[in-house]
Amino acid sequence: MSKLAINGGTPVRSRPLPPNYPGALVYGKEEADFTSRVIYGQSPFRYYGPNMQSAVESLENAMTKDFDVPYALAVTSGTAALVVAMKALGIGYGDKVIIPANTFIATAGAVVCSNAVPVYCDVDDSLNIDPSDLERVYDEDVKAVIVVPILGNPVDLDPVIAFAKSKNIAVIEDMAQSCGVRYKGRYAGTIGDIGTFSFQMNKIITSGEGGAVVTRDVKLMERAIRYHDQGVLRHRARYGIDSPDEQFAFSGQNYRMSELAGAVMLEQWKKLPAIVGNMKRHHDFIAAALKAEIPGIRFRACPDPEGNIGSNLGIVFPTAEATSLFNKALNAENVQAHVLYGGKPVYMNPSLYYQRTAEKDNFPYNYPFKQPVVITEQTCPRAIDLIPRTTYIPVSPVLSNEDAADIIEAVLKVHQSLQVVV
Repeated sequence: MSKLAINGGTPVRSRPLPPNYPGALVYGKEEADFTSRVIYGQSPFRYYGPNMQSAVESLENAMTKDFDVPYALAVTSGTAALVVAMKALGIGYGDKVIIPANTFIATAGAVVCSNAVPVYCDVDDSLNIDPSDLERVYDEDVKAVIVVPILGNPVDLDPVIAFAKSKNIAVIEDMAQSCGVRYKGRYAGTIGDIGTFSFQMNKIITSGEGGAVVTRDVKLMERAIRYHDQGVLRHRARYGIDSPDEQFAFSGQNYRMSELAGAVMLEQWKKLPAIVGNMKRHHDFIAAALKAEIPGIRFRACPDPEGNIGSNLGIVFPTAEATSLFNKALNAENVQAHVLYGGKPVYMNPSLYYQRTAEKDNFPYNYPFKQPVVITEQTCPRAIDLIPRTTYIPVSPVLSNEDAADIIEAVLKVHQSLQVVV
């Protein structure tokens, strides 16, 4: 048995695997050339300029075509997309929004910045929202539920949508980490009332910062366009929306995507099928090899394995201590592994746990709800248990077959030495 690198042995790899920036790692001449055309055209603003390249509009058109949805709107970030989606739904002061306990802080922060209060739902074995816990956290002030497929793993949407319909609340799909995921053959993000995407640096495709909103509802699209552009509705003929300002205009903000970001994103969008295909091929190969060699290994559950994009392989350990020991040993072998969010549910972030905001009187938490949102560490006990026991091994779209073999070798080496995987 080879000596572990953490104990002074020779690591499986002499250098680390490619970093976990899927879209950025496939940047090339295509992104550079289109961005150059925007620059030389002196027209970086999406709505007008002397020599428009229409990059953002082309991106939106590509998204609607490939996702088979009528409406897509590019914005400045995934957080902006969430805020725009909630404003499109009319969510605001006095409302609550259910979110999963396992998500990035932006999901909760966007709710607060939309003047609503987040309510935390526990997770199931997929580490995504647990549909069976929705009833526990629902009350009459809840106006929507946000589902978040964490790290490329689809959410079990059917029971969530059934619950939402029974309560007459909206379903928002926060696809920040999981562009390209499918659920029962359909693209996730297009199944609920409105979907949001992030194109930040370590997302599946990226322009450094960026995002998008998609929907099938023309009224939601109208409100989303207005909110992201100072309440203005431009290019009405493109959308076929008749919305007189005198009747429908309202104050909005500025979340418009630039043509420079749009140029990068259009070329990234074209590469999405190849990115997802490469990740999923290696993910499934690694998982199958580990399952064959480590009887009883427990992978993160998945409600639709065909729809998983394979960006990360999740392994669940018996204890948080075992997870930590495994991660230290595997990283020493130059194979990255990590737990999410410091091993804690999102509501343990101090700003959320103590319900603090930049606003007067901690608005919007100061709303006099009949049932105030009270948070304790055990608000979501399964999340408290599972998050620190689950490690993720990133699967890059630029992995070679040799890289995948190294991941397998390293996991087996660490398991055989430590016996902590099962």
